[in-house]
Amino acid sequence: MKKQLHTFFRSLKNAGKGILSVARAEINFKIQLTIGLAVLILMIILPLAPWERILLILMISAVLVLEILNTAFERISDALKPRLSPVVKEVKDIMAGAVLLTSITAVLVATLVFWSYLFN
Repeated sequence: MKKQLHTFFRSLKNAGKGILSVARAEINFKIQLTIGLAVLILMIILPLAPWERILLILMISAVLVLEILNTAFERISDALKPRLSPVVKEVKDIMAGAVLLTSITAVLVATLVFWSYLFN
C-alpha cells in the first residue's frame, strides 16, 4: 500500500509538471486559464444554480484539456516529422480547430449562463 501511494503521488507530480510545461510554453493556454479563472470568480460572486456551475466547470475543463492535447499532438508531430509536412500541418490544424470549436462553445455557454445575472 505504501509503495502504491508513493507511485500515485509521483504520478500526480509528473502530471503537474506536464501542466506547468504547457502553461509556460503556450500563450493560448495562459489566456484560456486566465479566462477560466475569471469565470470561476464570477461563479463564486453570482448566485448560480448548481447545474450552471457544473456546466461552466465542464466547459473550462474541456477547453484546457483540449489545449493540452493540442500541445501534445504538436510536440509529437514535430518529433516525428521535424520539418513541416502537409500531414503534420493538417493534424495541427485539425487539433487547433477542435480547440477553437470548444472555446467558441464555452463562450456561448458562459454568455447564456451569465446573461440574466449580469444584465437584469
